[in-house]
Amino acid sequence: MSKFFGTPDGTKVGQLFIDRRELHEAFVHRPLQGGISGTKSDGADSIVVSGGYGDDQDHGDYILYTGHGGKDPKSNRQVKDQSIDAPGNAGLITSFLKALPVRVVRGKHAGSPFAPLAGYLYSGLYLVTGWQLMRGLDGFVVVLFRLERVDEQRPLEPQSSNIPDPEFATTIVSRRIRDSSLARDVKNMYDFHCQICDTQVPTFDGNAYAEGAHLRPLGRPHVGSDALDNILCLCPNHHTQFDFGGLVISDNLEAVETHRMTVISDLRFRKNHLLAIENVRYHRELWAPAKDQISEELAAS
Repeated sequence: MSKFFGTPDGTKVGQLFIDRRELHEAFVHRPLQGGISGTKSDGADSIVVSGGYGDDQDHGDYILYTGHGGKDPKSNRQVKDQSIDAPGNAGLITSFLKALPVRVVRGKHAGSPFAPLAGYLYSGLYLVTGWQLMRGLDGFVVVLFRLERVDEQRPLEPQSSNIPDPEFATTIVSRRIRDSSLARDVKNMYDFHCQICDTQVPTFDGNAYAEGAHLRPLGRPHVGSDALDNILCLCPNHHTQFDFGGLVISDNLEAVETHRMTVISDLRFRKNHLLAIENVRYHRELWAPAKDQISEELAAS
């Protein structure tokens, strides 16, 4: 059966379900055991948040959700690295790339004020707005996803516990592109030319368009700073490639294509714009943790 993305007819946000079988029959979450319903080709249509991983964080309108895989069923501890190729993880990545809505179901568990006292609670639609590979609390690599609740839905209860992430309070809808005053300063500094390809995107009204890209992302769990040494001026294509891990920056300040680790271009700099090397390395470590000799290898080539 093909995936359905959205809230099924007859289901309401805040509705309680007795068990997994009832979720299955209502087409809210079809798997009877797995926490993620999804595949790489289709995307992920639903997840269950049940506190099964120590790296999960449930903040109500946004969730830091650990992907699946690598757990010992007997001890319930992580015993090996997770993979982005695992079906559910790959499905959530596809949902991120295609901006597909994900149904979020909360199961009873300690540590979340939004979880039901029993059974399962349908919490509405969320979008996957980011993901990363990180070393989890048990010392193994996990795939951590950030999901944010779609607007104009019934508020979550208790509303007093639903505190938004302050780092995302002023973002705009399209790909969460931060347009802070510092990002505007950087774009003006480069006259809206991309620091990688030098492209300037003209608009109908005679102006130009570019995007401010943060090396260390601003929202949790990264909590980067909105500072000049953390921002690049990029064209939309290179910003997308940068955000999706298709390129990283070397210590020599070269844009490097991640898959083959080949240099695309030296970064272009104007005036007194400098990047903090710790921010450069932070972004690179998100996408190429096993290839962190990149600077030495490229310098020697």
